Amino acid sequence: MTAEKINITQINESDEVKKRLFKRLMVFMGAIALLLITAILSLRFGSVSYSTGEIVDALKGIEGSNAKTIVMNIRLPRMLLAIMVGANLAISGALLQAVMRNPLADPGLTGVSTGASLAAVTIMLVFPALTVYVPLAAFVGGCLACLFVYSLAWKRGIDPIRIILAGVAVNALLGGGTSLLSVLYSDKIQGVLMWLNGSIAGKSWYHVRILMPYSIIGIIIGLLCINTSNVLQLGDDAAKNLGIKVSHARIFLSLTAAFLAGISVATVGLIGFIGLIIPHISRLLVGSDYKYMLPVSALLGATLLVVADTAARTVFSPVELPVGILMAVFGGPFFLYLLRRGGAYRV
Repeated sequence: MTAEKINITQINESDEVKKRLFKRLMVFMGAIALLLITAILSLRFGSVSYSTGEIVDALKGIEGSNAKTIVMNIRLPRMLLAIMVGANLAISGALLQAVMRNPLADPGLTGVSTGASLAAVTIMLVFPALTVYVPLAAFVGGCLACLFVYSLAWKRGIDPIRIILAGVAVNALLGGGTSLLSVLYSDKIQGVLMWLNGSIAGKSWYHVRILMPYSIIGIIIGLLCINTSNVLQLGDDAAKNLGIKVSHARIFLSLTAAFLAGISVATVGLIGFIGLIIPHISRLLVGSDYKYMLPVSALLGATLLVVADTAARTVFSPVELPVGILMAVFGGPFFLYLLRRGGAYRV
């Protein structure tokens, strides 16, 4: 190949890199704009709708604003919770997909959701006097379930296939425990349904203050895992050649994912499919480089849950649906679509 042809090839490659970077930047900026728009709409619409001007007055704290009480005390904390939980679950799913090297992995695979569910249901049904400790119990239960899955999967190291198989078994076991309690305490199950189906209804600034510091810590740790996630996608042999201790990396990423999912489930209950579908959509938009895919996943996850929560309290008004039900209705078909396509990565 002549020097002229080499220069032309290098120029073409440079142009392609610039185009790809520009596209990723546009997607990132678009995701921020979309989140801001959906956040404003979530404050505007509900059982009572307000204009954008009234929302601005309420946020400024102007006295005499009709919207101030509802926006500041009800809708704003709900919106902030939806943003944090959506981002947490999306990052959690993306990290687990790097660990498993499988885009069909999600936080429920590690037993976090079912462990949190069993612990919370046990408190609410068997020890109702301790209901105040439900978030703590759910978080501890999710973490213990995750550790149980990894202890079963450990055999001279961690293998993604063993994690999946152990996760299926533990999920079945813990899910059976939750169902058993639901049958034994069927007279009390009505009060548990909203939590089991995932709901942001009734949440306040108290829940925002509790979740925010943990979310910030978890998201920062997740972003620090970007390079490790990218290396794990190359395969175990390549990761080892690059100096990565594969088993340790998988455990650390999984614990980070479990932490993000656990604090979210402990606060709002079981909300599925965000950790599954959002990383996949992000991968289609910006590729599989976690330097771009992870931040976009966080933004899109937050946007999706804000939209879902707004729809849950407005579409069937005056009846408010748990947001987890809407996520299941729309997430299920998308999961089938991924299975149909084989769940392949787009690089």
